[in-house]
Amino acid sequence: MTKPPINVVLHEPEIPQNTGNIGRTCVAVGAKLWLIRPLGFKLDEKHLRRAGMDYWQHLDYQVVDSWQEAYDQIKPVNVWYLTKTAEKLVWEAKFEPGDILLFGSESRGLPPSILNEQPAHKVKLPMTELVRSLNLASTVNTVVYEAIRQFGGLPE
Repeated sequence: MTKPPINVVLHEPEIPQNTGNIGRTCVAVGAKLWLIRPLGFKLDEKHLRRAGMDYWQHLDYQVVDSWQEAYDQIKPVNVWYLTKTAEKLVWEAKFEPGDILLFGSESRGLPPSILNEQPAHKVKLPMTELVRSLNLASTVNTVVYEAIRQFGGLPE
């Protein structure tokens, strides 16, 4: 199997529809989706499958018990921590093939113990103060496509 151009890691995702939509984005670009337990849903849940529609069988994904387990298996070039508290915008990051895009749960985000690992690699999407947060699936989609754009598109 070829190496994915990017690794999308969801730390304790809670909403099956978001994960299904993120899975569809991963299929579209050849990314690998990593899910860190506990999950807020069962992988066979109909909402997950419906959101991913008929793409789920093409998804390269893996479920692991911890962030450390995912990191050790991926051995990334870089880890990018997505958080609304970051100072740096995603457009300022220099993404490379094989990087990890790490996203927290919908209600809690990433825990401080993970967020503080590499402060220079915390990035965010811009938004006004009128918005508390962006939808996880929309955020993943935007950041994945920015990463792919930066390193020249999809592999042949």
